[in-house]
Amino acid sequence: MKRKLRFDAIMFDMDNTLLRSAIDFPRIKHDVFVMLTNTGLLPAEFPVREHTIATLIETARRTDGMSAELEAAVWDIVVRGEREGMAGAGLEPYVPETLERLHGTMPLTVLTNNAQDAALDALERTGIIRYFDHVACREQMEALKPSPSGARLLLARYPAIPAASWLSVGDSWIDGKAAGEAGVPFLAYRADPGELERRGVAPIGHIRSMRELFGYLEA
Repeated sequence: MKRKLRFDAIMFDMDNTLLRSAIDFPRIKHDVFVMLTNTGLLPAEFPVREHTIATLIETARRTDGMSAELEAAVWDIVVRGEREGMAGAGLEPYVPETLERLHGTMPLTVLTNNAQDAALDALERTGIIRYFDHVACREQMEALKPSPSGARLLLARYPAIPAASWLSVGDSWIDGKAAGEAGVPFLAYRADPGELERRGVAPIGHIRSMRELFGYLEA
């Protein structure tokens, strides 16, 4: 790329942004919720529909009854579901071509709520890990997306690049919320516009294909 670029670094979400995974997030959330209600940490009438897996776990952590053993059991549910869903994960269309074109022009990073081992394995297996300068997974975050913890971690690794010069690309409102609270512009990839609006996420634009990314990068 020889044209002047509007942004100096990118943080990509992984699932259903870079990788077309088959992780059954609703099932994982249901199983986590059942465990948390069966152990009395959350009431049966808890508004589970308004929460993600990450915010369910964060809410349970704030109670007095979340022991280390129980939290480990909850994460076992999550890890098992991630492994099953990522076993045959492929790439979203035009991801390799996009990364090849961007490689060497700016720092390229991944920000995912997934476990590090599973994330690195999937990126390695699909042949795209070589394009990334840093991969931030849940083990490195203080709190998972929609918390801005992971985005701020990446910002801290590149202190010469201000937040406004980064671009976050993701498919979910949690990606946009995390980016926004860190001061990073968000570009929605195949996201639900209604859900973004309902969650108070205002992307700089919407794309349906990775090929459209360059329309937002080139000045």
